[in-house]
Amino acid sequence: MKKKVCRRCKLFVDADLCPICKKDSFSTNWQGRIFIVDCEKSFIAKELDVHFNGEYAIKVR
Repeated sequence: MKKKVCRRCKLFVDADLCPICKKDSFSTNWQGRIFIVDCEKSFIAKELDVHFNGEYAIKVR
């Protein structure tokens, strides 16, 4: 079973609402994943405009 991803912020979510944007629009059609451990120091997090640590999808459809 594929994990669901928030369509807006691309965070992998197990709950009914996204903890970041508080939306309930999810997709199970995603490609690639990235783990952000320290969003303050991560160059990739800055490029992706990510402000919270966690597991993110690279592409969401």
